[in-house]
Amino acid sequence: MKRLALLSVTDKSGIAEFAIGLQEKGFEILSTGGTAECLRKEDVDVTGVSYYTGMPEILDGRVKTLHPKIHGGLLAKPDEMKHRQEMEELNIRRIEVLAVNLYPFEETVRKGAASDEVIENIDIGGPAMVRAAAKNAENVFVVVDPADYQDVLENVDSEAEDLRRRLQAKAFAHTAFYDSLIAEHLSQWMPGKPGETVTLGYRLVKNLRYGENPHQEAALCARPFEKQGVAAAEQVWGKDLSYNNLLDAEAAWELACDLLHLYGGQRRPCIIAKHGNPCGAGWSPSPADSFSLAKLGDPISAFGGIVAVPGELDLKTAQRIAEKGNFFEVIVCGGIAEAAMEVFRNRAGWGKNVRILLAGDPPRDGYLAVRGLRGAALMQTADTEDAVEWRCATERRPTDDQEEALRSAWRVVKHVRSNAITVASQERLLGVGAGQMNRVQSVLLALDQAGDLARGAALASDAFFPFPDSIEAAAKAGIAAVVQPGGSKKDDEVVKAANELGLAMVLTGVRHFRH
Repeated sequence: MKRLALLSVTDKSGIAEFAIGLQEKGFEILSTGGTAECLRKEDVDVTGVSYYTGMPEILDGRVKTLHPKIHGGLLAKPDEMKHRQEMEELNIRRIEVLAVNLYPFEETVRKGAASDEVIENIDIGGPAMVRAAAKNAENVFVVVDPADYQDVLENVDSEAEDLRRRLQAKAFAHTAFYDSLIAEHLSQWMPGKPGETVTLGYRLVKNLRYGENPHQEAALCARPFEKQGVAAAEQVWGKDLSYNNLLDAEAAWELACDLLHLYGGQRRPCIIAKHGNPCGAGWSPSPADSFSLAKLGDPISAFGGIVAVPGELDLKTAQRIAEKGNFFEVIVCGGIAEAAMEVFRNRAGWGKNVRILLAGDPPRDGYLAVRGLRGAALMQTADTEDAVEWRCATERRPTDDQEEALRSAWRVVKHVRSNAITVASQERLLGVGAGQMNRVQSVLLALDQAGDLARGAALASDAFFPFPDSIEAAAKAGIAAVVQPGGSKKDDEVVKAANELGLAMVLTGVRHFRH
C-alpha cells in the first residue's frame, strides 16, 4: 500500500510540483476541494478526502477533515502496538506528510469584508490538522510554508530530525499567529479589556543589521492590522534602515502628523529628530519654509538627524534639505514628487544613501503602545489628547498670538522625553529640555538653547512645576506665557510667582510624561 500525504492549501504556489514530487516517491495524494481541483488540472492523481473518509463535506464545507480517519492518521504512533491494532481495526492509514495553510482571514479583514465573510474565513479544520501533525512531528512532516516543500521532498525518506523539529515549531507558530489575529480583530484589544490573556501577533518584516549597538541583534516585526506609521512605510530610496533609524523616524513622523492635525492642514510642519527627541520643528504654510525654521532650532543637532514632512515632499523642500552642509539619515514623508526624488538621486555624497520613506496619510486614530521588559510587556493606549478646556490661572491672560505659540509648544512637549520642556514662537520650536532628572534643569536647557529668542516666547511643561524656581528662571529669560498641567501641592505658590513676575499661565489638567 502506498504511503499517504494530505495536501489542503489556500496558498497554492508550488503545490502541484510538491504533489508530483511526492508521487514520484511512492505517495498517494489525499486532498480537498480547491486544492484537489488545482492538482487535477496539473494531471496529478488525487483521492478526495470525502471518498477516503466515506463522509461528504457538510455544512457548506465547514466540516471536511474533522474525522477520525484523518486525525487518527496524523496522530498515530506507528511504533505503538496498540495504535497499529486500532488503526487496522478502523481502517485508518498513517499520514506521513501534511501540507496545510489556512483560510485567508487576515486578507479578508484587511479588504474590509462584512462580518459574515470574516467569520467564514476562520479556519477550523486546517489548524486542527496542523496541530495534530505538529504534535506527532517525529512521525509526520508538517508543512505550512511552500518554501519548505523542497526540503521535505529531499528528506521524506529519512529521519531528518532537525528538519522535523524546525517544521514542528513553525507549524505551532503558524497556528498561534493565526489565532492571535482572530482574537485581536474580534476583541479590538486594549488594556483592561476584555480578559486576562493578551494575544498579539507580530510578523517578521526584516532582520536589521544590528540593534541600538553593533553587538546587539535586532529585527523589525509588525502587527499585520496596523497599516500606519513608519513600520508600514514604503522605502523608495537609500540603504537599509537601522534599529535607531526606525525609532527616530517614528518619533519625527508622529510629531509631524500631530502638528498637522493641530493646524487642520493649514500649515505644513517639518520635524527634525535626533535620539528620539525633536531637535527642530517648524510650522508654516510652506513645507520648505517649515524645514528652514526647523533647522534654525538646533543646527548642530540637526546634522545626521531624521526629517519628517507630512504630505508630499516637493521640489523646493527637497532642494532645501539637500543644500550643501546638510546631512540627514532618513526622510519620512507622505509622498514624494518625482522632481524631488531626482534631487537625491543626483546629489553627491549622502544623497545616494539617505533613506526615503513614504508613510502615506497621517494617522488620525490612536494605537496600542507596547514596550518590552525582561519577560514582560507594558501596554497602554497612545497619548492622544481629546479636546481639553484650558484654564487661565493667572491675572494676565495670554494674547491670541501667545496662545497660538502655547498650543504649538504643548503639542510638541508630549513628544519629548520627560522631564520635558519646550520653548516656542508662533512659527517654530526655539528650545528643548529633555530627559533631565529634575524639571528646573530641563527649563534651563530649553531657555539656554532659545537664547534671546525666549523673550516674548511660550514655554510648555509636560508635567506640573513642583516649585516656583522654574517660573523664576523662565521670567528671567523673558518668557511671556506658560502652559502646564497643574496638579502640584504647590500650584498656588507657582501661580503666585507667575503673577508677581507678570507671566500668563494656563493649566490643562492633562499630563504628557514620555519615559
